[in-house]
Amino acid sequence: MAITRSLWQETRTFFPLFLSLIKERGAKSVCVVGASDGKFVLPLVRRGIRVVAIERNTTALNGGPVVLPGGVESTMSGLRKRLAEEGFSNLVEIVEADILDLTAELEPSDAVWTSCSWHYSINHRRPLGEFVATMKSLCRPHGGVFGAEYMMPVEPRHLTLEHYPEEGGMRHHFPGWTIDWETYTPPFLEAPHVEQLHQHVHRMGLIIATHQQEENDED
Repeated sequence: MAITRSLWQETRTFFPLFLSLIKERGAKSVCVVGASDGKFVLPLVRRGIRVVAIERNTTALNGGPVVLPGGVESTMSGLRKRLAEEGFSNLVEIVEADILDLTAELEPSDAVWTSCSWHYSINHRRPLGEFVATMKSLCRPHGGVFGAEYMMPVEPRHLTLEHYPEEGGMRHHFPGWTIDWETYTPPFLEAPHVEQLHQHVHRMGLIIATHQQEENDED
């Protein structure tokens, strides 16, 4: 079987920590919010985990032209093609939608994951709490795992946006949950990649939490 690669393959991520934890917990299903071309979906299905992949970008799902660093014109394979090439289409339910506009009723998964998705400007039209609450609703109660890595402020304008949380800024979204892991990077220089064609500075946070009981508080 050929192993295909994501266009975001080399970007930094805390995902291995999340993957290790859910493997220990015996997770059989994961919902990936912002599935893109499969950077996180394929490692899950290669381990036999069923995935619900939520993505609104048609190029990421179906493939199409992209511009790579250096102005190189290329073609993205897309999630559907990558799954078909590796023989995993039957393990993934693709939901082509914006998470904030979901209309389909989805069966809760054992875990839910997103990577640096809510900082995109299209998601600023609604409070961060709505994004987080929707993700939490996709995670099964009583033992379900929520994992998110997210962008933190590195520019003055970021300090005015709740979608770039500072240290500790995610905790209040998780009443009734146990926070398993919370960590942050210092600012670092990320190499050019698709959609960010020049070197750029990031700072990232990670929160992984487990649902322990029914919530009594509203976000």
